[in-house]
Amino acid sequence: MENSRTHRAEGKYKELFSQDITASKTDPELLTILQSVIFGEVFFIGNLDDKTRELITITALATNQTLPQLTPHTNAALNVGVTPIEIREVIYQCAPFIGFPKVLNAMEVINKVFEQRGIKVPLEAQATVTESDRLEKGLEKQGPLYGDGMKKNMQDLPGELGNDIPKLLTESCFGDFYTRKGLNLKTRELMIFCALATLGGTEKQMASHVLGNMKVGNDKETLISAMVQLYPYVGFPRAANGIYTIREAKDL
Repeated sequence: MENSRTHRAEGKYKELFSQDITASKTDPELLTILQSVIFGEVFFIGNLDDKTRELITITALATNQTLPQLTPHTNAALNVGVTPIEIREVIYQCAPFIGFPKVLNAMEVINKVFEQRGIKVPLEAQATVTESDRLEKGLEKQGPLYGDGMKKNMQDLPGELGNDIPKLLTESCFGDFYTRKGLNLKTRELMIFCALATLGGTEKQMASHVLGNMKVGNDKETLISAMVQLYPYVGFPRAANGIYTIREAKDL
């Protein structure tokens, strides 16, 4: 049947990786299940385009540090039209949420792919802030999405920590990253939510970022579709926790 998941998987795999599916010499049964589920089923559930799906996959692989798979999926993202800067900015945006060492590890893999494909690195700079205005510009990004909730939640910390920690968040997360060019705000917020879902144990932060996503135009269908895309890479419990968090969020 031409519409079977096997047929769909073969077609989608070739679109993404520019080659036919080949059988594994060591684990043919597992790879057949994997390919059929991911490329014959998951890629056809929800309202996401292939570019967004590959950015979500790259986010999950970087967050989990499953770096061997990051090479083929960086190639796949480029093959379906994602720009090198978009790939880089998605990974950079993860830094406040997964930590800088993981981002450095992921970028080492991604930059090797860029170089192999004749893409000169470093890529063009995308920063828009200076040392003197990163707080101001960070507040401009943070305020409409999240207000001053973090500052209020930290007020009872000892000493100056109640002021220092929210300021650090505003300057580093929003000032250094949200202000960068090369990636629109809808994509930034969606990838942040995917990184949080991949990490696990972040339901409180996920609840806030559901609302942030909705404010920038990512509806619940889009968010749930993203959790389906994550499922093969993070497992069903974490994908389901993301879905539950989305479902329970109040509509704006």
